Amino acid sequence: MPTRHARTKWTGGLSDGAGQVELLSSGLGVFDVSFPTRSAEEASGATSPEELIAAAHAACYAMALSAEVARAGGTPLGLDVEVAVRLGPDPAGGFRIPDIAITVRGRAEGISAGDFVAAAEAAKRGCPVSKALSAVEITLDAALDGAE
Repeated sequence: MPTRHARTKWTGGLSDGAGQVELLSSGLGVFDVSFPTRSAEEASGATSPEELIAAAHAACYAMALSAEVARAGGTPLGLDVEVAVRLGPDPAGGFRIPDIAITVRGRAEGISAGDFVAAAEAAKRGCPVSKALSAVEITLDAALDGAE
């Protein structure tokens, strides 16, 4: 199985420093990061570890859900997956990710709305990124649009 790589080059301290995250395996991009933008409400053109985790989780979950819909006898036509990863204070000091929320809306043929929700729950349990993040509470809001 493959191993993927990314690198961050950082200069300075936490509050005054900044860095760049580079996607090494794909070569698709270099993204600015800093703690001030990480902890601000607006991203201001920079990414954060939380956004990168959300992107990875959304992609992985969409793949897992498409497999679960097929396993349930349906044909996935389209999935819109949004993942929210929140940064918050850690009661023990510092920061932590207290929760992750997955919202998915899907279009599929040959599957009921109830079976879609069951497939969505199975995907949440089976997605490798969900498994890796299992120390964090992960909620799911799933609905099927246009069941046939």
